[in-house]
Amino acid sequence: MALVSAPESHRRPAGKMAGEPVGCRPCARLAGMGAGRKLPIGVQTFRKIREEDCCYADKTPHIERLLERGDHYFLSRPRRFGKSLLLDTIKELFEGSEELFRGLAIHGRRDWGRRHPVLRLSFGGGGFTIGGAVATRAVEQLDAIAADHGVDLGALSPEGRLEHLLRALHRSTGERVVMLVDEYDKPILDALGDPETARANRDFLRGLYGVIKDSEAHIRFTLLTGVSKFSKVNLFSGLNNLEDITLDPSFATICGYTEEDLDTVFAQEIEGLDRSRIREWYNGYHWGGGARVYNPFDILLLCRRREYRAWWFETATPTFLVDTLIRRGVNSFDLGGMIADEDLLSSFDVGEIAPEALLFQTGYLTISETSTRSGRARYRLDYPNLEVRQSLNAALFKRLAGPAAGPAPQGRLHDHLLDGNLAGAEAEFRAIFAGIPTDWHRRNDIAHFEGYYASVFYACLAGLGFDISVEDASAAGRVDLALRCGGRVYLFEFKVVERAGDGAALAQLRGRGYADKYRSPGGPIHLVGVEFSEQTRNIAAFDTGGG
Repeated sequence: MALVSAPESHRRPAGKMAGEPVGCRPCARLAGMGAGRKLPIGVQTFRKIREEDCCYADKTPHIERLLERGDHYFLSRPRRFGKSLLLDTIKELFEGSEELFRGLAIHGRRDWGRRHPVLRLSFGGGGFTIGGAVATRAVEQLDAIAADHGVDLGALSPEGRLEHLLRALHRSTGERVVMLVDEYDKPILDALGDPETARANRDFLRGLYGVIKDSEAHIRFTLLTGVSKFSKVNLFSGLNNLEDITLDPSFATICGYTEEDLDTVFAQEIEGLDRSRIREWYNGYHWGGGARVYNPFDILLLCRRREYRAWWFETATPTFLVDTLIRRGVNSFDLGGMIADEDLLSSFDVGEIAPEALLFQTGYLTISETSTRSGRARYRLDYPNLEVRQSLNAALFKRLAGPAAGPAPQGRLHDHLLDGNLAGAEAEFRAIFAGIPTDWHRRNDIAHFEGYYASVFYACLAGLGFDISVEDASAAGRVDLALRCGGRVYLFEFKVVERAGDGAALAQLRGRGYADKYRSPGGPIHLVGVEFSEQTRNIAAFDTGGG
């Protein structure tokens, strides 16, 4: 995987950086940095981070706020955002591991002599595409916890095991139990490709989680975390006492790294790196209030490898997400600017997944703007950063264009646009569209012909990492697509025509004076009118001119 080009200058990608740190074990010491610090890459255990003196952004003020405010919570965050570490920190806190909290904000504000039993379930490991796998995993964990505490669960059902264990731990210790559930939704998400299994997993979890509500007298504190928020009716009908803090501004930075964290915790590790590039690549996640956070996995890998790459995106291919967007006919150029209310963002169930909710909850879109209408919050969604915009569109382009989406033509197209070589760019675009099978657009089910081909066009360019604006407004109107790279501006207008040659797209660019808005930087402005032929399934005209 090559080093990704710089977004602000779009220089051609350089080779791999020299002097790359060696060693890939968790908490590997930084090589050549002189700091002797450790990076907790892939480490989700609070004790390991503290005992091995790894970099740690103190989240204990948030935990203290949780304890002061209530008892039962739900939190949704994307994968690899520190949810498991948060739960493990809470576990150590309630178990009274004082030595691990020395130097942290909560240390002097806690009665370390009072300890609570902790019952922690995690569905992060294993696969759940086979019927009954989720019940087996739950029983294994409950039996192991019971054995550690000398509790005999006999042959009780999974729900019976959980209820009996909560009672027994409360009775034996004299303190109510802390109930933590990590990746509560993974058994459902794993099986979304098989709706029958997904519903069976959901129904099992609904019964299991319902025990938590019924056992409230034995529980001191509850926190369930996951990627998605399933509807209360279908999953949490028996657990309606959870306070959802996903969009609570007070907890917007409970996971992820803040600007202050980079200034303090990671000051030595990011020394020599361009903060504006770090911000553009990895910052931008927003869950309320004014604070935005960095993806922690990206920052840790950047500190170790000193390369701007899609570290987080590369850890999982969003196949289900891409297939859902294609099936729902969502055009790639519509992603940055979706509108949703809080109900829609929280609407998630098997077979009933709104694209906005799926994109937001999985971390591919975030809140860019909040407004209120008739007392209800409305959210505008956008890509959080360059990593996600570039990588998601590259994945969409491969799915939309099929066999034509090879790296070689995209690489050549990248260079042609940097150099202002429109003839070369036209040749590459024509080759890409010519390589799409004639019925590919029908199988991808984008309803409108122009929408399908414009979506391929946009996803291709956005996947190259260029600065792109869709329907950029000016006094003259809205240009379909504006692209900035290498000091140049390209303005594109798309049309579907029965026959080529009338130059209507280019004429519209010129006639409405779209270029006027872009003259102030002083670089070259290129007008490109792209006409698609519904008959030939290709570009009918690629008319260019100066702005």
